[in-house]
Amino acid sequence: MNIKIAIVDDNSFLISTVKEKLSFFEDIDFKFSAMNGSDLLTKLEENHNLDLLLMDIEMPVLNGIETVEIVKQKYPQIKIIMLTVFDNDENIFKAIKAGADGYLLKDVNPKVLYEGIKETLNGGAAMNPSIALKTLRLLRNPIEFENERDQEDIKLSQREVEVLEQLSKGLSYSVIANNLFLSSGTVRKHIENIYKKLQVHNKLQAVQKAKKNNII
Repeated sequence: MNIKIAIVDDNSFLISTVKEKLSFFEDIDFKFSAMNGSDLLTKLEENHNLDLLLMDIEMPVLNGIETVEIVKQKYPQIKIIMLTVFDNDENIFKAIKAGADGYLLKDVNPKVLYEGIKETLNGGAAMNPSIALKTLRLLRNPIEFENERDQEDIKLSQREVEVLEQLSKGLSYSVIANNLFLSSGTVRKHIENIYKKLQVHNKLQAVQKAKKNNII
């Protein structure tokens, strides 16, 4: 039974390194690579018949943590292992909260990577020892990473919050316009402003980020 895998990383050298590590194992079927979260989401729309993603955290356009959240909502069956150079607490915490199934450092040796993949697919969690230790510490002493910075940065007007709440219910622009006694053009303008303030590109991301920051 082949394990279908894709790699998401903005560094093509690292993609080839990981591919090389996995080339030792015959049951690994490498499907594709993507340069960032946005690129991945486009490719998943074409083919989401995958077992597992190996994903970088620091990426342009859509970073690994944001991408995990979206992938887990749309394709919950796909397992995700974060592959990263950093093992800083904030990233670990955020990635695990977003729904990552495992967390390994990029210099992991082929055998450990392969075993981590197998373990994760069997319902376990691949985690290198230093990260496992940090995760335990975080659980024992949860530092409030709740993005206080983000919460201060995002200032939506009362009207924008109302539009966003309507948007989160899956309503169309015209229905929102009717409900709030606005024109469709005004609703569209509000939504543009909301995306800009939240630094997102679509409705799903806007709603997720607003919920995460307790705006709606």
